Amino acid sequence: MSALTQKDIDLFAKKILEDYDLKDPGKIFKNKIQINNIEASLIQSAVSKLRKKRGEEIIGYKIGCVAKETQKKMGFIQPAWGTLWQKELHASGISLSKKDYSNPAMEAEFGIILNRDLEPELISFEYILESIKSIYPLIEIHNLVFYGDAPHGAELLANNAIHAGVILGLENKFPKSNQFTDLKLIYDKETVGAWPDKEWPHDMLSEVAWLVKEQAKINNILKKGDLILTGAYGFPVPINEKKVIEVTSSAFGDVKAIFD
Repeated sequence: MSALTQKDIDLFAKKILEDYDLKDPGKIFKNKIQINNIEASLIQSAVSKLRKKRGEEIIGYKIGCVAKETQKKMGFIQPAWGTLWQKELHASGISLSKKDYSNPAMEAEFGIILNRDLEPELISFEYILESIKSIYPLIEIHNLVFYGDAPHGAELLANNAIHAGVILGLENKFPKSNQFTDLKLIYDKETVGAWPDKEWPHDMLSEVAWLVKEQAKINNILKKGDLILTGAYGFPVPINEKKVIEVTSSAFGDVKAIFD
C-alpha cells in the first residue's frame, strides 16, 4: 500500500526528471524521504509518463538485480526493472562524456530483441525462447549514486533502476542450440569483472518470465522489436579515471565505448 497521494507522486516524479536532465540524478533523496518499493515503482512510472509526454520513445526494458547478493544489498526479494529509451541507445564504438553522468558505472550483460509480442498468459521458457529474434553483447551505463539510507532499493526503483543508457554490440541471430560463453568487463585493458561458463539460453533468460509478469500487473505487454536487457551477474563498476570500456563474449562478440 502507498501512503503517498497522486499529487505527491507527481511532484516527486517532476523533481526526479528535472535532476536527471541536469545530469545530477537522485538529489531528492538527500532529504531522506521515506518511500517503500511500491511507491518507488509508482514514481518511476510517473517519470516515464512525463518522458513519453515530451516525445521520448520507449524501446524496451532492463532487468536488474538478478544476482541474489545484489538483491540482498538492495533489500529486495526479487529483481528490479527499468525502462530503456531511444535517446540513450548507442552503437559500439561511441565516444561519450563522463560529464553527462553522475559517477558513471558499467555492467557487462546480454540483450535480446523480440520477434513478437509476448502474451503473459502464454508465458513459459520455451515460449520466450521462440520469441527471440537476436542476442547482443552490451554495456549498460548507470548513474551509481545513492543519497538515502541503506538499503537503497526504493531509491534505485524510483530512479529507473539507476539506468542511464545502453551501448549495443553487433547482432547475433537467434542461436539454435545451447552455447557456453564467458563474459568480461574490461577497463583500459584491465579485466574488472569476469563470468566464465555462462550457458545460453538458461543463464541469460532466467528472469524474463518474471519481467513479463511484472509488466502485466501494470497492463503492459512486451512488444515485437523491444530490447530486453536480461540482467548483469554483478554490481555496476565505477569507471573513475578509466576511458576505454569493453565487454567481450567468446560466443556473442564484443562491444566498446570511450568515456572522455
